Amino acid sequence: MKTRKWTSEEKLAIIMEGLKGTKSVADICREHQISQTLYYKWRDKFLEGGKKALTNGDSGNNAYKAEIERLQKIIGKQAVMIEVLKKTEDLFGTR
Repeated sequence: MKTRKWTSEEKLAIIMEGLKGTKSVADICREHQISQTLYYKWRDKFLEGGKKALTNGDSGNNAYKAEIERLQKIIGKQAVMIEVLKKTEDLFGTR
């Protein structure tokens, strides 16, 4: 049996159909030719992702702030090195 590749949009549509409750999960699975186990696997992943997004909503933001700080330190060090090199160049008259 050939396995079908489902896009994230297709999976989301199937999950939302089940969450609406207008049809039974068995009917939805039969219609889309998937097992109920697969449906519940997708649903659980979807709900877990939503839970993570709500509990750690700003953790990604903290990662960006840390990366910005790291890059600013690098830029600061490079700026100091450029100034030192300019002064060294002036001292030895290599221009």
